[in-house]
Amino acid sequence: MPDHLRIGELAERTGKSIHALRYYESIGLMPFVTRDAGGRRQYDVQHVQWLLFLERLQRTGMTLAQMQEYATLVSRGRQSLDDRVALLERHLRRIDQQMKELAGNRKLLMAKLDFYRDWKTSGKRPAQWWVDAPRGD
Repeated sequence: MPDHLRIGELAERTGKSIHALRYYESIGLMPFVTRDAGGRRQYDVQHVQWLLFLERLQRTGMTLAQMQEYATLVSRGRQSLDDRVALLERHLRRIDQQMKELAGNRKLLMAKLDFYRDWKTSGKRPAQWWVDAPRGD
């Protein structure tokens, strides 16, 4: 990989549009962007990794505002390590809670499917399908 990437190359490597990359930079989500003598943006491998990480955060439900807060902390350097850890730990706890809720929802769906399969196999509607505590407890 070359030392510097232009915006089109970064877009190609990350699957983000050029418009999205410019937007991210304008709202503070792309720290440490440099420019060449002609004023063109220059990116490097860390920007590729950064964008892929942001995408994962977004997929796990982190809000844009939370990602902006995280980016601000990153731009402050080493002095913000404790705050970065705290922010990511809070997000991880939210993900863990969501996973528990999903597990409960899955349990309920499986019970409903078993109900329908039993009904289909026996030809008679089973008396009950609901399972207790489908909340991931």
